[in-house]
Amino acid sequence: MALVSAAVTYLLVPLVRRFAIRIGAMPEIRDRDVHTTPTPRLGGLAMYGGLVVGLLLASELTHSSEALAGTGHPVPALIIAGGLITVTGFLDDWWGMDPFIKLAGQIAAAGVLVAFGMSLTSIPLPESWGGSTSLDYTLSTIITILVVVVTINAVNFVDGLDGLAAGIVCIAGMATWAYSIIISQVISGSNITATAAIAAVLIGTCLGFLPHNFHPAKIFMGDTGAMLIGLVLASSIVTVTPVDTSAIADMNKFPVVLPLLVPAAMLVLPLVDLITAVVRRTSQGLSPFAPDRGHLHHRLMDVGHSHRRSVLIMYAWTFVFSFTIVGLARLGVPVLWFPVVIVVALVVLILMPLSRWRGRGGAHAANGDNPDDDGGPPTGPMPPILPEGPQVRRQAPPAGGDPRERASAEGNPVIPAFPRRS
Repeated sequence: MALVSAAVTYLLVPLVRRFAIRIGAMPEIRDRDVHTTPTPRLGGLAMYGGLVVGLLLASELTHSSEALAGTGHPVPALIIAGGLITVTGFLDDWWGMDPFIKLAGQIAAAGVLVAFGMSLTSIPLPESWGGSTSLDYTLSTIITILVVVVTINAVNFVDGLDGLAAGIVCIAGMATWAYSIIISQVISGSNITATAAIAAVLIGTCLGFLPHNFHPAKIFMGDTGAMLIGLVLASSIVTVTPVDTSAIADMNKFPVVLPLLVPAAMLVLPLVDLITAVVRRTSQGLSPFAPDRGHLHHRLMDVGHSHRRSVLIMYAWTFVFSFTIVGLARLGVPVLWFPVVIVVALVVLILMPLSRWRGRGGAHAANGDNPDDDGGPPTGPMPPILPEGPQVRRQAPPAGGDPRERASAEGNPVIPAFPRRS
């Protein structure tokens, strides 16, 4: 499923790129942009194509179709909701859209998931904490829509560097896939679940897009793609969360509450970026949706990290943190380890933008001397173009006189005269 989704997405990107250029979906450079070359958007259209083909394939395979059938109607739900969010993102990338209209499109897409039975029905908690808490239809609908909308915007906010959002969501999908298999083996001994199928399609979609989007990017996913993969990631979180705590009570409290912790672990980086952006903008009297250059990836580049290195740093942080949480659950450690891991991870996240964490060669990255960052158009703030030097009007060389005066007038280097030996 992942390979098919990746192949379809990869092959569709060149077609979508030509389409984006033809309709003019290649906006001018803005002050907050990192790239300095106009680049077409709408890469999310290719990602939607890969997603649809991957889901249709999953619905035809024997084991995955049985697993998907037991979780509402995820295939039509994701195709319809994904189509709605893709159209919303397409119009925003092409013409621009009011943030509240875009928010309405996100809520509508989340409502489609709920209508097809993809919603949070309970909150898993250990038996000593009262056990799983069931949610009525109204509360389940509200919480599900909230989770979906927050996830969509968190992914959209982090989409600021070439390959960043696709890579982070791909890593988050891998962690979700691994966790769903661990829990499924404990409960039923099966490796195929609805969550694993959705996560596999999401992983393939992101991997198929990354070769075209990694720096230097040939195309951007735009809001079309960022909101789409955020929606699919949220749907995998929704399907993986309802777990019968009594079935895994023998493991320990940590795996029991893991359905709540894994989504938090995967989204810590986007959520921290989202929350700090909202606080930063509102404290300055701006709208929470007002764009700026204060995101984490901007700060990493401002202290001297190259474009690629900034992306790889955030990849590494997301990978280590997400899979540490999943690994701790697999080992069955006490739940007290979780706050320790959270504190350490947040400290590292806060320290990453500081200059002393740049690493060797980071100081040269801002000047474009980093060998890791060549091979494409320049990125980062464009320096002002200064005149090379004062313009000196040259005079016609005198017809006679000292040869050195003639050379100076003609703009040639003057060789100093040395006294002759007697």
